[in-house]
Amino acid sequence: MIPIGGDPLSGFAAALDQVAAQNRRRQLRPSRIAGPFLIQQDGTRLLNFGGNDYLGVVADALTDSGVAARSELPSGATASALICGWTPQHERLATAIAQAEGSEAAVVFPSGYAACCGAVATLCRAGDLILSDELNHASLIDGCRSSRAQRMVYPHRDASFVRALLSQKRSQFEQVWIVTDGVFSMDGDAAPLPELVAIAQQYQATLLIDEAHGTGVLGERGSGLCEALGLQEKIPIRIGTLSKAVGHQGGFVTGPRTVIDYLIQFCRTLIYSTALAPVTAAGACEVIEQMGGWGDRRSHLASLARYTRERLQRESWFSPSDVAALSELESGIPIVPLVVGSDERAVQLSRRLAERGFYVPAIRPPTVPEGTARLRLSLSAVHQTEHVDSLIEAITHCSS
Repeated sequence: MIPIGGDPLSGFAAALDQVAAQNRRRQLRPSRIAGPFLIQQDGTRLLNFGGNDYLGVVADALTDSGVAARSELPSGATASALICGWTPQHERLATAIAQAEGSEAAVVFPSGYAACCGAVATLCRAGDLILSDELNHASLIDGCRSSRAQRMVYPHRDASFVRALLSQKRSQFEQVWIVTDGVFSMDGDAAPLPELVAIAQQYQATLLIDEAHGTGVLGERGSGLCEALGLQEKIPIRIGTLSKAVGHQGGFVTGPRTVIDYLIQFCRTLIYSTALAPVTAAGACEVIEQMGGWGDRRSHLASLARYTRERLQRESWFSPSDVAALSELESGIPIVPLVVGSDERAVQLSRRLAERGFYVPAIRPPTVPEGTARLRLSLSAVHQTEHVDSLIEAITHCSS
């Protein structure tokens, strides 16, 4: 018998007590960015290894050396894109994204979450099958759940599992979608796209890739993992974000004109959301138009990521086999996880590092699987080797 009535607040309070006991209660803490530093509300200055400003765009803007301020533009779009929120700034941004991605068209969303969730939920329809990597971002997972397609989760990066499953079940579905992050945000590894492309071709499936942590970072022009692997033409529908390496806010989907038009007609997270602020669209467009020429930033970032992994190996955080298992491309990805296991230890290490002047967030379940709480080091082009050296010295001291 389900009890009726009662105070719902007591249930919420009990849930909060439970996450607090597990060292998983999260808090909003005001802070601001100043170059490579995070300035907390009390004025404490921490070297920031927690953000996703991979190319240093935000740091540049704050020092007046990068993207120009555009205070003359409206701070709000006032309406959804299909009402009157799609301004010349949005049109220019969408055109720039399509050109940078080598695609027919693109459409801009108010957030990366809206782009991922909305695209998957809209494109994957009743009668279809979605195969989703078990470590996909929550926005992709929520899109899968919102879709009317049947959903199956496959083990992380296990292309053999996908092939075996499709050999048994492909004939039962109208369309099959293989949905995956390109670069996985908490592990810093990459999806096995060459293998998945071969499987998709064999079984007439469609790959749908979220390039959130690859955009700006990977590829000669910074288009992401698909470009870096020479697979853009074989993976035509790609999702990206404007809030990480691009240093602004929003998300996008790029692909064939028919796909983009379909999303404009039917994607609820686009149709029923107020559009991105014009001032943000203009700033993001400026970055997209320049980003292809920032090979020096990408090269520095990749070198710094490899250096960080090598230093951590010398300090026994990684084994030689761990580092050897990474491809040359993966070793240059600027997401470096230090898995410590327990939630309590991750929180403790993060706190100790803050006391020594470093911001390195503790990542705990449900963001990562049980027993894999970690520190997530996020590198930026504004970091230098001396920043990494001082951080690793602090990590070694705090963990001893």
